[in-house]
Amino acid sequence: MSDAPSASSLAASPGRRAALALAVTVILAAAFVFIVPGDAYLWLKAFHVIAVIAWMATMLYLPRLFVYHAEAPVGSAQAETFKLMESRLLNIIATPSMIIAWALGLWLATSAHYWSAPWFHAKITLVLLLSGLHGYLSASARAFREDRNTKPARHWRIINEVPAVLMIGIVILVIVKPF
Repeated sequence: MSDAPSASSLAASPGRRAALALAVTVILAAAFVFIVPGDAYLWLKAFHVIAVIAWMATMLYLPRLFVYHAEAPVGSAQAETFKLMESRLLNIIATPSMIIAWALGLWLATSAHYWSAPWFHAKITLVLLLSGLHGYLSASARAFREDRNTKPARHWRIINEVPAVLMIGIVILVIVKPF
């Protein structure tokens, strides 16, 4: 018997990979601020938009997974596959991209002096609601993982529309700045 570690033990957990990706992103963002200070705002804005797109993709997809998971028999191979998909989606993409979007967004808002703008107050309120939904979906994924989900597929179909509505409001506020 060999004492060499197995390939599976060498691979980092999804949470560790996500933390590493987050750390690399923060380091790169900080490097842009110091290396190209004149262009840093635009680069960080680009990374912010990329993080928001990744976060929104997961916020739109996760409730759809819950629809199918709620319809799958508890303990079935299909239900176990959904548990893995939901966990990876949250730990590898959703949560790190949300953190990056928040960190860069706060830096951008401070740099551009948006804190006193009424449209920004409305936008930050919608982003807080989206973050709350993220927390609700994270707790729901945990309930699914522990076979404790009590919500029917119809509930998840309705919840699936909430991120889109919030996104529409956020985009209009950022682009149009109506007040």
